Amino acid sequence: MNLRPNTPAMTAALAFFSALGPLSTDMYLPSLPSLSAALGATPAQGALTLSLYIAGFAVGQVIYGPLSDRFGRRPAMLGGIAVYVAGALACAAAPSAGALIAARFAQALGGAAPTVLTRAIIRDLYSGRRAARELARTGAVMGLAPALAPTFGGFLQEASGWRSNFVAAAVAAVAMAAVVVWLLPETRRAPAQGGGGPGGPFGGFAGIARDPAFRVNVALMTFAFGGVFAWLSASSFVLQGVFGLGPVAYGLAFGSCAACYATSALFSNRVIARLGTRGALVFGVSLYVVAGFAQLGLMAWGWRSPFSAIGPMMLYLAGNGIVGPLAVAGCVQPFPDRAGAASSLAGLVQTTYAALIGVAVGAAIAATPLALPIALALNAVASALALAVSGAARRGAQN
Repeated sequence: MNLRPNTPAMTAALAFFSALGPLSTDMYLPSLPSLSAALGATPAQGALTLSLYIAGFAVGQVIYGPLSDRFGRRPAMLGGIAVYVAGALACAAAPSAGALIAARFAQALGGAAPTVLTRAIIRDLYSGRRAARELARTGAVMGLAPALAPTFGGFLQEASGWRSNFVAAAVAAVAMAAVVVWLLPETRRAPAQGGGGPGGPFGGFAGIARDPAFRVNVALMTFAFGGVFAWLSASSFVLQGVFGLGPVAYGLAFGSCAACYATSALFSNRVIARLGTRGALVFGVSLYVVAGFAQLGLMAWGWRSPFSAIGPMMLYLAGNGIVGPLAVAGCVQPFPDRAGAASSLAGLVQTTYAALIGVAVGAAIAATPLALPIALALNAVASALALAVSGAARRGAQN
């Protein structure tokens, strides 16, 4: 039995594939202080387990998208999942911080496949605003992963220690492979045009990058995720180290923020219908700016409550639930025959930038917890500037 487009089952399956990324970055966050202590790692080295995952994720995205355009989504997806499982088990067995960081990079090389190929599959099956709606629905369901994963990870940490998080991730990936083998049809309609030219399946990146609408949407994706990744990199140290939350309480707080993203994505179609595409983007980016400066002001003022960090982050992620699906759809929409390559290139830019943000915030957070709100505010301003200069390119893409 194959999954069919325009069904809740297909949406749920695509959300499941997308969930591997947040599962890999969020489930082990409550364990960061414990694994750092167990392996003798500094806070900066602990943050590197996240940043190097994102770096490996960026490299992996370059691989799977173009190959899936040439050979199909299913074989590329299964190959990536196999690499992911091997990397996750290596993380679980890591004897040192250096070994864990290296294993995280390998895990990410495989974990990139489901994320980048989910975007390509959606473009295979849908187009225009219908693709944006499917991305929003997928994002809403997928948002349950970062909402629940830290809480689950906190319980795993309390019950079995930090290594159990990586074993659980490997088990989830095996279940994902079963869905691909038995339920997912091949959605690639035709081999990528020009795939045999210079550079083989990777030769189309330059043409994609020259598209102005693609660049605009990548900028919106990238700066938005920069703020999210600052939160991923610093939240466990801020909420547990500064505000004193335990692993389970941290997981619940983190999950509450992620639930705001899921809820916003679920209702983003109504916002788009009411405000239009441009209006929805302005509204979402405005939430970024308010959230970034609210968090900076509250934490700089010295309000000794975890809500000074959590509350503004909820608002930021609500904005991302509106902007994210529109930006992703805008990246792949112009390239029906190269959706995998377009998704790969967008993901490469986004995740490379996020890895740099993670390294910077991870190094600075030991000196001051204000590294988090400063990064959030700067990325919010960058998102607003990208949107402000994007009118002509976006109008050309949407009309």
